[in-house]
Formats: sequence, structure tokens, C-alpha cells
Amino acid sequence: MTTQQEVAGSQRRRPSPAELVRTMSYEVMPFRGTEQAVLEHVPTTVPLTVTVTEAKGLEPTLDLTERLLRHGYQVAPHLPARQFTDRGHVAGVVARLSEAGVRSVFVIGGDAPKPAGEFADAYALLRTMADVGHPFTEVGIGGYPEGHATISAAALDEALRAKAPLATRIITQICFDAAVTGAWSAGIAASGIDLPVHIGLPGPVNRQKLVRISAGIGLGQSARFLRKQQNLVWRLLLPHGYEPTKLALRLAAEAPRGGIIGGLHVFTFNELAKTEAWRRELLARLDAKDVRA
Repeated sequence: MTTQQEVAGSQRRRPSPAELVRTMSYEVMPFRGTEQAVLEHVPTTVPLTVTVTEAKGLEPTLDLTERLLRHGYQVAPHLPARQFTDRGHVAGVVARLSEAGVRSVFVIGGDAPKPAGEFADAYALLRTMADVGHPFTEVGIGGYPEGHATISAAALDEALRAKAPLATRIITQICFDAAVTGAWSAGIAASGIDLPVHIGLPGPVNRQKLVRISAGIGLGQSARFLRKQQNLVWRLLLPHGYEPTKLALRLAAEAPRGGIIGGLHVFTFNELAKTEAWRRELLARLDAKDVRA
């Protein structure tokens, strides 16, 4: 039995809701003030991923990743394939992250309409990273329980099968239907993809925050951002349309039918104070319930 199969087997057991909340990770955006907000509100025990904005490129993400690592956080930068120019660029970024002590990355295709170089998708970047010899012990790839706005389901399935041997985990895009997420996770596990799935969900974000974020990342990218997050946008337009606690608990209930559930990954939209307060409140509530049981 391989190490990956052993890990997968251990993660097939049903995680408790408290375990899922306790192992949450947060996605943050490399904007002005992000570092200070993380330091003020997020404990170093919460793993972080740092996104890339098309308008600013990789540098702010790499810079914030390095600074947060120095503060003692576990940080995984997003590496969008379409922002890399060539093999030398990949080798340089890998060397820089290795020197900084990065052990986890999240490899995606990226939203740029045209690639900056020879990498059109995440698989191409993953292969080159393997060729140059990266040191990362955690390599995340994207999952799409509800599909993708511009990529067919068949193409997504084929890409996931190709990427899986080069990765250690899957982080899903936002899906508000816990049953759909559970069925999707079970389906990929049944197909032989034995990677833990970290389920993406929004934290307690409000519509005003979402509008400010989309307005600040450039017109073209903003349109693609809103199209990709249209499910979230519609939820926020409805009175009481989204409540993260309900979704988190539904996802926990679906975990036994959802393949290999590795944890919950929260899209914070940089609402870090609210997100961390929500996480602590939910964890205290779940721990109290376990004690009473």
C-alpha cells in the first residue's frame, strides 16, 4: 500500500463537525492591509492560501507569502499557470519559495484570457514543476463540484485525472449545495482519485465587501471574478440568502458520503475579523455539544 493510499484510508472515516471546523484553512487576497489584518485576527494555527490578482501578477502574492511565513503562519501561495512565462520562470519561483521555507502551494490555471507564456493550464505547470524538482510536500489543485462557467464537465474530469498524480489534495470552488459537493467528492473517489478534498465555502462576507473587492481588481478581471462567483452574488442579493454556519454543518453531515474529506477551506474575501470570530463561535458551540453528548 502506498503512503497516499494509507493517508486516504485514514481520512475515509467520518470527520466530526468540530474536526472540520478545527482544521479550517483561510484564503486571503494580497491587498494593502492584508498582512496586518492577518496578524491581528488570525492565529498561526490556521493554514492560509494567498490568491493572485491578474492585474498585479505574482509578485504581491509571493511577497505576502514570505512575510506571513516569517510571522509563523503556514502559507500556500496560488500559482496560476497562465502567469508563468517559461521553464526558467517556474524554476526561479520554485527556488524562491523553497528558500523562503514554503512547503505548500495551490496550482491553478488562472483567469488570464491569454497565457503569458507556454503554460495554458495547471497540468502543464505541474509537469514542469515536477521536472525542475520542487520541494513542496503539499500540492493543491482545484475541484469544481458545480462545474465551470467556461470549461465543459468532460474537460474538467479529464484535467482532474491528469493532475491528480502530481498533487496531494483538492480544494473545491464554492458550492452551496452540500449534497452536490458530497456526491462529487464520492464520485471522484470512486473513479480512483484518492486525494483528500478540502471543501470551499464563503465565510461571513457581505455584499458591500464583495462589490468593493470586485471593483478593486480591474474591470476585465472583475467581470470574470463575478461570473465565477455568480452563485455567491445571487445568494447575497437575497435577504438572509447565505449563512455560513448552516452550510458548514450540512457539509459535515455529507462527509460520510463525500469520499475523502480533508477539511473546510474558507474564502474570506479578507473579512478576517468576522471570519475568525465566526469560526471560534462555531467551534465553541460544537465542542459544547460534544461535551453534552
